[in-house]
Amino acid sequence: MKKLIFGFCTLFLIQKFSAQTLEKMTWFNEPEKWEIKNNRLSMFVTPQSDYWRVSHYGFTVDDAPFYYTTYGGEFEAKVKITGSYKARFDQMGLMLRTDKEHYIKAGVEFVDGKYNLSTVVTHNKSDWSVITLEKTPSALWIKAVRRLDAVEIFYSFDDKNYIMMRNAPLQDNTPVMVGLMAACPDGEGFNAVFENFQVKHLPDERRLKWLETHK
Repeated sequence: MKKLIFGFCTLFLIQKFSAQTLEKMTWFNEPEKWEIKNNRLSMFVTPQSDYWRVSHYGFTVDDAPFYYTTYGGEFEAKVKITGSYKARFDQMGLMLRTDKEHYIKAGVEFVDGKYNLSTVVTHNKSDWSVITLEKTPSALWIKAVRRLDAVEIFYSFDDKNYIMMRNAPLQDNTPVMVGLMAACPDGEGFNAVFENFQVKHLPDERRLKWLETHK
């Protein structure tokens, strides 16, 4: 009996781990060159590609590489990013998306020779916020926490101390495509590396509050 229980536990852990692997994710706008090895996704970002809707520039594009999995409920997603940024607006990071008119992308964006923490929030139309970095980071961690009808975006230089860079609305009780995005609106492409991507389920806050009042 102990062996049987152990076997079931082992199978459960294997299934749980395998469900988080990069190999089980899906491409939206697959780039020509990419590779997965040791929980690391490397890609050459498609030239002249981006995600943006309408506002300020007057155009809509939805053609950059996005490698995603789908989650419901509340969760925390995190990834380490490294890019050989070259041209204006070269960018990479996390993306959360419900459809072509509703998404959040957050990470690093190279603008006018400077590295910026960048977030684009799109609800029918896109907005854009940046925080200029004083020094060039060798690597950066981006974390997104989905709670109820909002997403909190954080960054870190060491995967220990996280600082919030944006709080933005995103419809709750709706499945979300969450994953790895890179774009190259102006340039001829660049190398982007994503490491140790993980998504962790979080208990629903409404349910927890209900349980507290119905003990």
